Amino acid sequence: MELGILSLSDLHQVSAAQRIADTIDYAVLGEKLGLDVFALGEHHGLEFAVSSPAVVLAAIAARTERIRLTSAVTVLSVLDPVRVYQDFATVDLVSSGRAEIIAGRSAFAEPFALFGEDMNDYDALFAEKIDLLLRLRADDHVTWSGKFRPPLRDAPIAPRAAQAELPVWAGVGGSPTSAVRAGLLGLPMVLGYIGGPLSHAKQAVDLYRAAGERAGHPEKLRVGISTHFFAGPDDVFPYYHEYLRPKTPGGRGFLVDRTAFTAGTRRGQAIMIGPSDQVAEKILDAKEMLGLDRFFGQFDWGGLPRGLVEESLHRYATEIAPIVRQH
Repeated sequence: MELGILSLSDLHQVSAAQRIADTIDYAVLGEKLGLDVFALGEHHGLEFAVSSPAVVLAAIAARTERIRLTSAVTVLSVLDPVRVYQDFATVDLVSSGRAEIIAGRSAFAEPFALFGEDMNDYDALFAEKIDLLLRLRADDHVTWSGKFRPPLRDAPIAPRAAQAELPVWAGVGGSPTSAVRAGLLGLPMVLGYIGGPLSHAKQAVDLYRAAGERAGHPEKLRVGISTHFFAGPDDVFPYYHEYLRPKTPGGRGFLVDRTAFTAGTRRGQAIMIGPSDQVAEKILDAKEMLGLDRFFGQFDWGGLPRGLVEESLHRYATEIAPIVRQH
């Protein structure tokens, strides 16, 4: 199982410039510590620093040599798949073949208004654009037509990625429809699961595997999960509360009290926060229950001080990873 880290670049009393600089440093540290994958989210609101993961991943690529680099997720529903492919093919060339895309539909409404897409077309947009993205990675000249984008007629698609097939994963938030689609397309799937029992995540994974096997793709099916992570004895509840609370009246988010936070970190629950031995045990539980190929720890949320983040990453690499890899 590959072990990775994931940042959404949320801003808490720090400038976007400093947040991006810290994010790059965390990715470099992740490689030095021997982690396998670094993932970076895409958001288009003022409370996040990164709206273009490919740009920041290219900066990380220039300072690393081994760690794989992926979006988490690319909001494909509102973007031009041609530009998405070109951007990540460029990251792939800069990184000597380490780039990936995790394509998703977005849990936020803001990108749809910003890029002029209708939320009523939420699912249709993604279905059409993932079809085109997969065509673009397969062929260097593409003829294609659809509803939401002007047609392509023997269009040259350049540059080409360093990898023969640029990896594209489907990012799924738990929607049964999304899980089934990922399976039918034979795409590896990352399940963003930030709370609740792991047994609920298994429902989406079972749907995914069943759909993939029906479609004749059993050898292509891979499963990853992303969830909130912190390794250590520190009390991080205040940061977790700050991260999840609504930032504007009626805005997105929810309030978590200490009782709910403590319950969510117990064995059988998805949140991976606590002492290293307990977190390792929970990751292994998730691997056994879900058949995981990848685990992403969302590691730098809520304004956690850099020192705490780096201590957590060190414990992840030196205390948790050896236990997980041994099994």
